[in-house]
Amino acid sequence: MIDPILEVRGLRVAFGDAEPVVRDVSFDLTPGRVLALVGESGSGKSVSAMSVLGLLPPQARVTGSARFRGAELVGAPVEDLRQVRGAGIGVVFQEPMNSFTPVLSIGTQVAEAVRAHPTSLDRAGVSARVDELLRSAGIADPARIRKAFPHELSGGQLQRAMIAMALAGDPVALIADEPTTALDVTVQAGILDLLRTLCRERGLAVLLITHDMGVVADVADEVLVMRRGDPVEHGQVVDLFAHPQAEYTRALLAAVPALGPLVPVPPRRGACGAAGRPSSRGEARPASAPDGASAETRPGGHDAAPGSRDLSAEARLGAAPLADDAGRASRPVVARMRDVGVRYSRRGEPTVSGIDLELHAGETLGLVGESGSGKTTIGRALAGLVPVAEGTVDVDGQDLRTARGRRLREIRKRVGIVFQDPASSLNPRQSIGWSIAEPLLVHEPSADRPARVRELLEAVQLDPSWAERFPHQLSGGQRQRVAVARALALRPALLIADEPTSALDVTVQAAVLDLLRDLQDEFGFGCLLVSHDLAVVRQLADHVAVLHHGRIVEHGMAQAVLDDPQEDYTRMLLAAAPVADPARQAERRRAWREWEGVVA
Repeated sequence: MIDPILEVRGLRVAFGDAEPVVRDVSFDLTPGRVLALVGESGSGKSVSAMSVLGLLPPQARVTGSARFRGAELVGAPVEDLRQVRGAGIGVVFQEPMNSFTPVLSIGTQVAEAVRAHPTSLDRAGVSARVDELLRSAGIADPARIRKAFPHELSGGQLQRAMIAMALAGDPVALIADEPTTALDVTVQAGILDLLRTLCRERGLAVLLITHDMGVVADVADEVLVMRRGDPVEHGQVVDLFAHPQAEYTRALLAAVPALGPLVPVPPRRGACGAAGRPSSRGEARPASAPDGASAETRPGGHDAAPGSRDLSAEARLGAAPLADDAGRASRPVVARMRDVGVRYSRRGEPTVSGIDLELHAGETLGLVGESGSGKTTIGRALAGLVPVAEGTVDVDGQDLRTARGRRLREIRKRVGIVFQDPASSLNPRQSIGWSIAEPLLVHEPSADRPARVRELLEAVQLDPSWAERFPHQLSGGQRQRVAVARALALRPALLIADEPTSALDVTVQAAVLDLLRDLQDEFGFGCLLVSHDLAVVRQLADHVAVLHHGRIVEHGMAQAVLDDPQEDYTRMLLAAAPVADPARQAERRRAWREWEGVVA
């Protein structure tokens, strides 16, 4: 039995004279094991972890005990805590873009972490140490990343650089605070694989803070569930998922969107097979079945389900209405793209090309793919926010490419956008009522704005009296509801939802998804759902388009694409998505590694 290196007993945290926000939390961190701290936003997860290292504001009052290698941390002098921070316990923060200094290179900042602790390394030695740390964090090109600035890296690269910085002092424990939030499924799988490897090979004790039960099932050995500052359940991950005792734990698990079973990995190997290489016009070929093959002969041994899609390229790429989508052709088309290409520079390669999509009123089209695949670019093209280099884009029957001036403003009026981060998209200096009414002020200045704001707040299930509140006074889920209300202010024909739930915990996410579905039933808009969360797409979307390197490689009915994918790339994405079941997740983890080799 390995002794724990961090023992927390009866931890309580309060701010000022207010009631404690964390009450009687106890846990151990053991080398080579991962303890997951889970719960909704505001449950006290991050406060509990940061209090151990004395990283809370001065007004925080921390009581209880936190003993690291026998030394008490609660109430310890600042100098003693500095020796533990980084060298004893490293921290991976949730938002790496906010944690790095934007005006310094990544190498400079990792080197600063190396020099923060006693070292005999000279300048060249520190540089070599930075490269070593970046490599250990899974970065294949440390020389380039070392010279780069934070804005020049992707989200996954930034998170790996943050992990490298956390390892600079050779800690024996690691606190990872929401390390995969807002990352796409393949990058998330890589980060989780890295954490698992560090834990096993280095013997790190890891405290993982997350709201994603799929992530818990993937990497955790133990789970501590918190609610409103109180611990409600603590146990081994397999036991807790199989037999949750607390009603709150059962509610958390029930709120997680589900994914279907995986398609077996074929024995062949190839660069994305024939499937993942679109032709010059973006047409994806069937993955494993010859032309004309029936659904019963597809790989994986799945029988054709009612509603299976036509495997021809034309049907899967949206060139014609799907035969099994009864009544779709009778509904008006709110968005149509034909052979669309977008370039951000005149001489560069197109960001997206050969895009053919069609979206009808009252339906949801999910766009999925890794970061950089072109999902957001397609949404911006439909909103008229980026120039279209080739093809045609129609919104509510109007051609965006030829529209100018007043006509372009009229088209944009028919499009609403829900951005990924409402905290950034809402003006912090204005009330939420003002933010909701702003589109009316621009496009319909004669409208009764107060009445419309009240109507919209009621539609998104918020108290109309909250119109005078400011964004910082609302929770993340409430801010996202405000963002939805603002997007619907002009009664748009098309709603573009760009990662609307990526930063929300599971119960709030479920409520926002239910809200979007109910509002679509009420207002009848077509919805373009941009998301890296395949379970969310499966729950909300009627159709799915899978993007890879700016081209559509698979397109069809959501259930058919996500339950019986025909493209190797789609199968790899599905295998990378974690599910809230440790046994199934272990199987998916193995499948992801195999599919990654197929698609590489």
